[in-house]
Amino acid sequence: MDSEPASPLIGVVGPCGSGKSTLISSLEKYGYRCRHIAQEHSYAQKMWQIITKPDILIYLECSFENSTQRRKLNWVPADHEEQLRRLAHARQNADLTIDTNTLDPGGVLAQALAYLKSRL
Repeated sequence: MDSEPASPLIGVVGPCGSGKSTLISSLEKYGYRCRHIAQEHSYAQKMWQIITKPDILIYLECSFENSTQRRKLNWVPADHEEQLRRLAHARQNADLTIDTNTLDPGGVLAQALAYLKSRL
């Protein structure tokens, strides 16, 4: 009995406040299988590959200023820089990078959907 292959798994990474949860929630409404990857909290640079193994990796960029404002974080710049260091391998290997600094959630979703439509 032939079964239809599972839809690709989309992993989403980025620093705190970049919009990962918002994008995932929106993509799931379009029927995409998504996984939030908390790579920014892991010292293991390849955690995103080892644990989640996404078919497509989306990286969301977000500045220190926007991260702290969006999440009401009591951070210093070094905290954000550490997250970026932990995310470096995922960013280098991302299939799509979206700069969320100047986009609203709808704009981030539109970029992700356009990419996914062209890719799948």
